[in-house]
Amino acid sequence: MMVDKHKLLEAVRLTLEAKAEAMRASVAATHEAATHEEARPENDKDTRGLEASYLARGQAMRVEELEEAASRLRFIDLRAYTETDPIGLGALVTLATDETSSLYFLVPVAGGTKIAVEGVEVQLVTPAAPLGRALIDKLVGDDFTLRVAGREREYEIEEVA
Repeated sequence: MMVDKHKLLEAVRLTLEAKAEAMRASVAATHEAATHEEARPENDKDTRGLEASYLARGQAMRVEELEEAASRLRFIDLRAYTETDPIGLGALVTLATDETSSLYFLVPVAGGTKIAVEGVEVQLVTPAAPLGRALIDKLVGDDFTLRVAGREREYEIEEVA
């Protein structure tokens, strides 16, 4: 069930760059709305133009975050992990819960993002997330319990690459 980490990382970067490009288009449209002559206040209580400019600034900040995330991914060490290596950044981990197995990629940014590569869905997880914290320094065969959505779930590390 493992996938090529280089292809996975490239797919993640392309996804982040596509999100940034889409957000850039939103920034342009919002900026246009904020500066359009119809956005001029009709009275001292009319804040449409101001609100649109705040929205445009927030969107521009999101573009910067996405671009930085894509840039930070360029520096991940994609070394091959073995069963005896403690899990760290760049590890691709297969976790088993109940009857299912899922694939997680431990990265510094873009946690929660799901990427499909070679027909396999991989979820990105950061060390700041509870699952990411639980994975750090664990080994293949280790198990742990996490409280997810108010209930405890058992996880077992099946494979790491």
